[in-house]
Amino acid sequence: MKSEKIVPGLILVLLGTVFLLDNYHVIDFHWGNIWHLWPIFLIMGGVNLVFANNKAPWATALKIGVVILGFCLLVFGHFENRWFSPFNNHWNFNDNGWHRNGDYDNDDDDDNDGDSTGIVKVEGSSTYTEPYVAATSAKLIISGGGTLYTLKDTTSQLFEAITKERYNRYIYTHTMEGNVPVVELRMKDKKGHIQWDTDNGNAATMKLNTKPEWDINVKAGATELDFDLSPFKIKNFIINGGAASFHVKLGQPLATTNVEVSTGVSEVEIKVPANAACRITSDSGLSSNEFTGFDKKADNTYETQGFAAAPTKILIHLKGGISDFKVIKY
Repeated sequence: MKSEKIVPGLILVLLGTVFLLDNYHVIDFHWGNIWHLWPIFLIMGGVNLVFANNKAPWATALKIGVVILGFCLLVFGHFENRWFSPFNNHWNFNDNGWHRNGDYDNDDDDDNDGDSTGIVKVEGSSTYTEPYVAATSAKLIISGGGTLYTLKDTTSQLFEAITKERYNRYIYTHTMEGNVPVVELRMKDKKGHIQWDTDNGNAATMKLNTKPEWDINVKAGATELDFDLSPFKIKNFIINGGAASFHVKLGQPLATTNVEVSTGVSEVEIKVPANAACRITSDSGLSSNEFTGFDKKADNTYETQGFAAAPTKILIHLKGGISDFKVIKY
């Protein structure tokens, strides 16, 4: 390839990658960055022109380095809220300078987070509880990315959650499907904001009652999930995620405990009891698999010894693009 075509080609590839990942909520691209950082493209073009006839390896490395550095600023920078622009035009001026106010989340819901002064809540915490009324089955639905979900402890209530919120907030709902209670915790924001500093990100710590058989459905983009489900009776556990990290510990199975994981670019670790009968089916594309202690029975199928005759079983189906799947006995 001619060296003068490397930079334009690299810019097109990176732009396409950013748009694709943003469309699938793997990242949350801050479009206001383009308004503030558009001179980066002038710098990229200028460096490419200055060294257009220089075939030295260091010149090519410099041109590529400038492009990569520029895209890192565009993707990972948070400049869209710092100054006035068409992307954030809810501002007023007083003796202390320019200030932003108003409703600036990404959905169409009306907000009541602010007070009469127009101050908007951007960080805080909430507590949600649902009392337990004799139920043999229950459902938990979790949706929204850019957050840390933790579930380890039990409660005498049906469901408890303490959330930490920054820039977007959680919505809790409770409904009934016949005699089955359904609790849902979701992010109000349609796109999760990736917070690389986890101390300043969104987080939800949840507790469940041990009496019902649970169906748990997690729909998340860029998410970190840490679930110890060993105290609970899990009937179905379904995860759909993008660029995420999932750590799940299962307890003894019911007659059948179904686990389905579908991810994009993720790290997935599932722990199963050492004496539990378990079958893994994997449709993992370019993903890596580590299934220690399992026998390969067919293409993409793995089982523990004595699986067929076991009265209770864990069935795990893994599907991913470029992920790291691990199933570990404990």
